[in-house]
Amino acid sequence: MLKKEYQLLVPLITKPWKKFTFKDIQMLCKKTSKSYVFTILKKMVQEKIILEEKVGNLLLYRLNHSHLKAQVYAGVIAEHIAWNKTNLPYPILQKAADKIPTPFYVMIVTGSYAKNAQKETSDIDVVLIIDDSQETKRVYAQLRSICELSIPEIHLYVFKRSEFLEMLLNKEANYGKEIAQNNLLLHGAETYYQMMNEAMEHGFNGQGLS
Repeated sequence: MLKKEYQLLVPLITKPWKKFTFKDIQMLCKKTSKSYVFTILKKMVQEKIILEEKVGNLLLYRLNHSHLKAQVYAGVIAEHIAWNKTNLPYPILQKAADKIPTPFYVMIVTGSYAKNAQKETSDIDVVLIIDDSQETKRVYAQLRSICELSIPEIHLYVFKRSEFLEMLLNKEANYGKEIAQNNLLLHGAETYYQMMNEAMEHGFNGQGLS
């Protein structure tokens, strides 16, 4: 179980490109005690998990996405959230994961299942992000049969790390930005936040995303 204090990180890891006010965090995390929120935020600033910035009379907070400890914490929390959703067919996802022919990958559920808005006819949108040394066609071919035969069917997408980063940095709307906006991180979440850090260091700022 995660400590309750880490609930305050959920908005910041969900949108790591965004800065939040104290009031934003308090409201999104549904905490009534201002002193509790203030104390935990200060603690996380001291631990370099989040950054604090004063703009006028406002204090703004964001994930310290370039810091290794923040990436690790964000990854643990994101995976904890993903593996505790009641609407995901975990045995099917595990069966597919067992067939992934590389140990280094990020596994993401996106689409309607990530929003908990799926219907009986909905496919599960699963995204794999693999290392650039791997071949996307080979990974897709290895999983195609099990994905097509699963019930519900898995709609699989496979991208190389560089392809995902390119989509984030592209100014146009694209699937990579949809993934960043709506995701459940089942595996490799720490790597995901490392990629988000790389994208933000190269100019990605969540433009066009809420």
